[in-house]
Amino acid sequence: MCAAGMAEIVNIAAYQFAPLTQLQTLRGELRDFCQARNLKGTILLAQEGINLFVAGLERDVEDLVARLRLISGLEKIELKYSRSRAQPFRRMLVRIKKEIIAFGVDGIDPARSPARKIAPRELKAWLDEGRPVTLLDTRNDYEVRLGTFRNAIPAGIDHFRQFPDAVRRLEPQLRDAPVVMFCTGGIRCEKAGPFMEQQGFKDVFQLEGGILKYFEQCGSYHYDGECFVFDHRVGLDPALRETTTALCYHCQTPLTVEEQQDPRYRPPDSCPHCHAFVEDELGRIEQALRAVSEPLPGSVPWDNARPLQVPPNYDGASLREMLCGLFPFIETEEWERRLAAGLFYNQAQERCGAEYQVKKGERLVQIETSVCEPDVNAAIAVLHVDEAVIVLNKPAPLPMHPGGRFHRNTLSWLLNQAFAPVHPRPAHRLDANTTGVLVCARTRHIAGVLQPQFARGEVEKCYLVEVPGRVEDFTCDVPISENVGKAGGRVADAKGLPAVTHFSVFKRKSDSTILLARPVTGRTNQIRVHLWHAGTPVIGDPLYLPERQLGTSQTLPLDAPAMRLHAREIGFWHPTSGERIKFCAPAPGWVTDDRRVE
Repeated sequence: MCAAGMAEIVNIAAYQFAPLTQLQTLRGELRDFCQARNLKGTILLAQEGINLFVAGLERDVEDLVARLRLISGLEKIELKYSRSRAQPFRRMLVRIKKEIIAFGVDGIDPARSPARKIAPRELKAWLDEGRPVTLLDTRNDYEVRLGTFRNAIPAGIDHFRQFPDAVRRLEPQLRDAPVVMFCTGGIRCEKAGPFMEQQGFKDVFQLEGGILKYFEQCGSYHYDGECFVFDHRVGLDPALRETTTALCYHCQTPLTVEEQQDPRYRPPDSCPHCHAFVEDELGRIEQALRAVSEPLPGSVPWDNARPLQVPPNYDGASLREMLCGLFPFIETEEWERRLAAGLFYNQAQERCGAEYQVKKGERLVQIETSVCEPDVNAAIAVLHVDEAVIVLNKPAPLPMHPGGRFHRNTLSWLLNQAFAPVHPRPAHRLDANTTGVLVCARTRHIAGVLQPQFARGEVEKCYLVEVPGRVEDFTCDVPISENVGKAGGRVADAKGLPAVTHFSVFKRKSDSTILLARPVTGRTNQIRVHLWHAGTPVIGDPLYLPERQLGTSQTLPLDAPAMRLHAREIGFWHPTSGERIKFCAPAPGWVTDDRRVE
């Protein structure tokens, strides 16, 4: 221990997959227990188990360990210990989650069907012998930058939810070869292992206790660099000592000592990674977007494989029944056509017909060959760029995300290609036929700060929309259906989600009115549904038609008249500076047209 007043802090990390019950009661008990002992950190509880990072004085930490082992299923929970001179956490959080490690794949149960484990010393012996084995790093790319095992294959992801897609990109020959997965402390591999076995990998192991346990027992043998940890220490060396690695406040990139000497490292404003990305960007980004959209990527024939996982509630159902139930907005005749064309295959690469009996957790794939997507408008303009956000003027028609007839001819695909290897994340959504201002976060961390502002109603949005006839100011507060219907449309539904939009007159034409629409909530198609329900649908809308009729398509053809809906302004708190900022997109021609205006 250090001198009085400088007591060394004990850090513990642990997880355990075990069925837990009465989570609300347990949450309250653990929160009060920790706060009474001035412990700080995070405890995540779910029906599948517990995940925790907690720090405090040694006697208080040991009290918590003893308390945890009184919980049914956690009697043998294993703890990883390290020490620090300062408290690495600022507060104590105890939260209830759907999963203790976000993965998003149903049917994975590490408590009942775990992957095989290999002890650190046994893995070291394998590597000492030169035994043929593939090391698979399941961590995020920014973690891998600090260090990894020699010759390991990185998953190539920036979030663990992307791991299933990374597995499908692995070389086929690895399915029959020994594969040892590893992560920081082992918890991600607990889900990655069973998933890989489900995908047909026959000889999968997870490194027991992860990199930190390997450091504890084996040191730096066969490992280069340090290990990223999710607290203020940033990195630990093989002796489990805190390193000099820093973390950029803005882009959350780990920075080596050399990178901290770079003149572009100006804490808390920028680092070499985000600073270099900001310099001279407006022109460079627009040039990159033009390069990836000429020709349109979806207009060149390609083979599209769409994965589909069977939910538990469709276990034993026919493939036809599952497809029609999961996607009610697609006509039954269209599923019949695809099934008759033999487009569906199972994991054994066997073709599946309409009566094929599906199993929960099973992975199917729909393969369409020589796909050519409809043309879109890819004339994306960049309005603003800084170290945290990218603000675009979105054209139309241009779907934002893959779905239906569009996969590569989408905004997300074009952004990912133009910004590779960075993946900008749209902070909100505009319909395919809606033009105007759109805000994207540059990193996952920035998205985590920006997107909650939308959920909390802190973002101000203003749209311009043209409707037929003479319309006065009004407010619509009709709830909107939660489930999608025909062609992906929503309808007014008294049992739906609350929705409020204020409409005021902006400009009158001889036979139409341009309104300012200010949505208080952010439901899908909200402005369009509210105007449709009011009997004045948006001019040019292909789905919400006059007399409350629904069309059959969401996205207009490229040569069709424009849908008269434009995102004019957006205001929010800047995710790094904290300042209130506002952006405005230039008005389209149908707004500035001066024909016979009152």
